[in-house]
Amino acid sequence: MLLTGAHVSASGGVEHAPLNAVAIGANAFALFTKNQKQWHSAPLSAQSIEAFRNNCQKHGFAADSILPHDSYLINLGHPETEALERSRSAFIDEMKRCEILGLNRLNFHPGSHLGGISETECLARIAESINIALDRTKGVTAVIENTAGQGTNVGYKFEHLAQIIDKVEDRSRVGICIDTCHAFTSGYDIKTEKACMKTFSELDRTVGLKYLSGMHLNDSKKPHMSRVDRHEQLGEGFIDTVCFRWIMNQKFAHGIPLILETPDPDRWAGEIALLRSFIQE
Repeated sequence: MLLTGAHVSASGGVEHAPLNAVAIGANAFALFTKNQKQWHSAPLSAQSIEAFRNNCQKHGFAADSILPHDSYLINLGHPETEALERSRSAFIDEMKRCEILGLNRLNFHPGSHLGGISETECLARIAESINIALDRTKGVTAVIENTAGQGTNVGYKFEHLAQIIDKVEDRSRVGICIDTCHAFTSGYDIKTEKACMKTFSELDRTVGLKYLSGMHLNDSKKPHMSRVDRHEQLGEGFIDTVCFRWIMNQKFAHGIPLILETPDPDRWAGEIALLRSFIQE
């Protein structure tokens, strides 16, 4: 089954997220389980937890169709010890929130070296951070998202994802999320079917499609190899629609959340319908 949706609002409580997903015709969704721009948030209330679980069950959202995202403040590869520990604690808290809500994965941007350490050292710190988080939680997979390579961010090469996974002790609880905008602007060509086949073959060879736990389907406001992360509505950016049509007809896309993060939420229902129209019988 193809699970298509968007990163919906959880304003007013996480229990509203599945309802917001239903409103746009989604059968998958992403959410923040806490304010993504703050380090600390109040614990999830028993009422919110129960309502979230009930709303998911009522509307058919199984754990495999939900891709929560962690806070943008977290940097699991931070070069400074105090800041690294703060990020690790926050990440563990987010993993535990997912655990409490009955979710089985947490999507995150790997981190940034900030010019303080090498990329290799940063990737090793990220892997160590994942190992610590997995040791202190259960049932939740850490899903590493590729980045556009903006600034000092790592994760813009498939090799980076592979290097992190190689150092994770429990590889049954690590996965990847491929963002099409990030892949394109970091240097991977996905404008044609042939280019898509080449890029995803490289991903399979370098990392392994068995680790694919979700995707973010976004067009790009910026051109190929620009290393800039700016999402655009499907078909209105530099990627266009051939890539998305191709993805919707690949075996690897089945059974994982395919999530829109395009800039206009009012257009998500139409974009979900567009993605589904690409499916060939």
